[in-house]
Amino acid sequence: MNKFIERPRYLCTLSGAVATLNVLPRVIPIIHGAAGCGGNISNALNGAGGYFGSGYCGGQALPSSNVYEKEIVFGGEERLAEQITNTLKIMDGDLYFVVTACMVEMIGDDVLGVVNRFRNEGLPVLAAETGGFKGNSYAGYDIVLQTLFREYVQKTSLKESHTVNLWGVVPIQDVFWKGNLRVLKNLLLKLGFQVNTFFGEGENLDNLKNAGSASLNIVVSDTFGIKAAQVFEEIHGVPYICVPLPIGAKATDQFLQTVGDSLRIPKAKIDTVIAEENALYYSYLERLADGYNDLDFQRYSVVVGDSNYAPALARYLADDLGWLPELVVITDLLNDEEKQLLSVRFQGYTSGITPKVVFDTDTNNVSKHIQAHWPSNKSQKYYDSFNPAFVIGSSFERALAEELGAGYLSVTYPVSNRVVLSRAYAGYEGGLRLTEDILSVIVGNR
Repeated sequence: MNKFIERPRYLCTLSGAVATLNVLPRVIPIIHGAAGCGGNISNALNGAGGYFGSGYCGGQALPSSNVYEKEIVFGGEERLAEQITNTLKIMDGDLYFVVTACMVEMIGDDVLGVVNRFRNEGLPVLAAETGGFKGNSYAGYDIVLQTLFREYVQKTSLKESHTVNLWGVVPIQDVFWKGNLRVLKNLLLKLGFQVNTFFGEGENLDNLKNAGSASLNIVVSDTFGIKAAQVFEEIHGVPYICVPLPIGAKATDQFLQTVGDSLRIPKAKIDTVIAEENALYYSYLERLADGYNDLDFQRYSVVVGDSNYAPALARYLADDLGWLPELVVITDLLNDEEKQLLSVRFQGYTSGITPKVVFDTDTNNVSKHIQAHWPSNKSQKYYDSFNPAFVIGSSFERALAEELGAGYLSVTYPVSNRVVLSRAYAGYEGGLRLTEDILSVIVGNR
């Protein structure tokens, strides 16, 4: 039985599609839907994505058919054709991509048929059915990737042995996506490989168009972009691996070893890169030793986030920062197989810690899970309090942190209390940044 999700941490399928297209260079999204869809999407993406902004041809400038009663009664296909024609005339882009809202799918508009008229004329127009009822933002991301991999990436039998594609870090839903892609790309460059991330710094559509020549696809997720990877392998013959988002030295060591083994990189090369990165990483961390011990920086912790960030943050807290992650709440809508796969990610910590893992989409239930895991003091003579504590989650967790008297940092979507530009939390570099941000909260009122 379906249930109401209180304060969801994602938007609809259309929103995820628009967000994905907005950050692809020189791609112009065109919404086929009601006027309110584009405005609501713009406000949600900007205000909850670390003030992402609109970029080129995004935000309130996003092309839309803006259908209303007339089109709902008589069909909106000709209105869509008119909108595509005008967008091609006015907006300077290399690829135009139509995405659909709930209403036009419910009335049965033949969007693909309309788009094919333009494609038959040699115009660079694609389309995907992304009605909001199909799922959440992550579904929109995956649908757009599948469409691009099927219809835009060129087929080739020639493979470049030192080129890989990397995705799974979902733009804007991962508020730190651009910095994270930069960090992961730089790590793979050190292993001697060229990397296409599609959405990162310095990328262009040629990287995407020629992605079929890569030797491996690396999906930095257990749940996001998996179907797209399967489509890519089926059409272009490029295998894929799934690796968790790495934060800090321990997880990034494993990331490099896993990717390196898949690419058949000599062990000596992998070990050299890991040793160099660890030497730099710990040269910074060792400066914290005095303060960490003298000021007792260790904390109990609660992590609330999606299936990429929750496992990554918990492992980082336990294995890199030496904290005690007691409770992890994963907020995605997942099937049983995905839940089982993610549960394994919380095992085998170097520190020996095993946090309590809960799957729940409702924000208000987080407090209930804490009470169940660590009951409050009921006038006992002796009571081990959940203190000192720290909460890492979204902007929604501010109230929870105040209730617990805990420190708090927003990392997972939605993030409306921080401005995010180039910051990254992935890799060795990201682990250092996250350590700075967390401990700065603790000492901020001294």
